[in-house]
Amino acid sequence: MHTDLFNELTQSLKEATAIAKGQAEPSRRFVLDIPDVKAVREKTGLSQAEFALRLHVSPRTLQNWEQNRRTPTGAAAALIRLLNARPDVIGDFAALG
Repeated sequence: MHTDLFNELTQSLKEATAIAKGQAEPSRRFVLDIPDVKAVREKTGLSQAEFALRLHVSPRTLQNWEQNRRTPTGAAAALIRLLNARPDVIGDFAALG
């Protein structure tokens, strides 16, 4: 490994450690607004069990999201944002099964 690359990687690791310990601020932050999961589910007209099945998550996970004990991330968050805008596409999810 070239010395310059090694030094850059070492510096990056030091910065990441400082951020993780709260000793430094990250240069940027990404905050995604997740709509109210229960309101989105109700827009679709599905029960908790049906909605969870369509999203391929457990009903317990869905309940945790709806009660704000957990927050959906990744693909689930993207799907919930999509369904907030277009609740009618939930029927298409059944075909993907």
